Amino acid sequence: MASIDSGAPVAAPGPAVPAQHLQRTDAETGLPPQDRPQRRYKREDTRAGYAFLSPWLIGFVGLTAFPMLASLYLAFTDYNLFTAPEWVGFDNFVDLFNDPRFIQSAQVTAGYVLLGTPIKLASALAVAMLLNMKHRGQGAYRSIFYAPSLIGASVSIAIVWKVMFIDDGIVDRIQRLFGIDVGGWVGNPAFSLPMLILLGVWGFGAPMVIFLAGLKQIPTELYEAAECDGAGAVRKFRAITLPMLSPVLFFNLLLETIAAFQVFSSAYIISGGTGGPAGSTMFYTLYLYLRGFQDFKMGYASAMAWVLVVVVALLTLLLFRTSKGWVHYTGDER
Repeated sequence: MASIDSGAPVAAPGPAVPAQHLQRTDAETGLPPQDRPQRRYKREDTRAGYAFLSPWLIGFVGLTAFPMLASLYLAFTDYNLFTAPEWVGFDNFVDLFNDPRFIQSAQVTAGYVLLGTPIKLASALAVAMLLNMKHRGQGAYRSIFYAPSLIGASVSIAIVWKVMFIDDGIVDRIQRLFGIDVGGWVGNPAFSLPMLILLGVWGFGAPMVIFLAGLKQIPTELYEAAECDGAGAVRKFRAITLPMLSPVLFFNLLLETIAAFQVFSSAYIISGGTGGPAGSTMFYTLYLYLRGFQDFKMGYASAMAWVLVVVVALLTLLLFRTSKGWVHYTGDER
């Protein structure tokens, strides 16, 4: 049996530590002492985060949230910018749907959205597919096609567009060379809306860049396998390109549809702020502006604005609901 060396030094026992001190916690947080610095750092990070967000929060409250709430209140009042608002309830909304010019502006805007948006997206996708091919000068071509989207909605371009399509303008002269004599598009009610649609389509650079980024993400192995199976260009586009590009297509469709409802400057410049000829360029936002700042019916204009908000929100919800049947994401089992 092992013996114990009695000559080995033995440490003297220290004072006993009460058990409650070993289990001591912070009375306020309920955390052990070692967790206090971590909690303090988290609070400091949170304060720093709100400090960095404060410019955006101030701008959102002052420039977006408060004006929206104010316009919601004004939509139920009779307000002319000079006297105090007078509560009228739903009278402005009732007057809207009894106003022929309001109905006309809604029809013009709907026509622009339904025709202009698909044509713009189709043009953007077609050019993106061309730019996705390997050839020299790709960067220069991309810059050239993207440039119009930077200035497409500017006042200067709208003025140039108007000069091009007036009587005896460059477009009118080209038409005459082919024996087409319909005069200028600006003063013709049948051609004024198509002219504005062309102006909108001309600025397809932004959706084109997004489509091009989506095309770069499609694996080339899919096209190679399809070629081995004898698939042609149309078949590959329908079976590979469109399904793989559907999330990008949905994103562009959503953004361009919302933007189409907000067209204003081009219609205002080309029509001279009248919405003519014969109301063919009376877009919804232009009529809203005229009612609010020309007729000083700010309550009526606020009601128009909120009707537009509701319509765009419902259309956005519809697009999201229908997207479940045609938008396919990576890893989706459908």
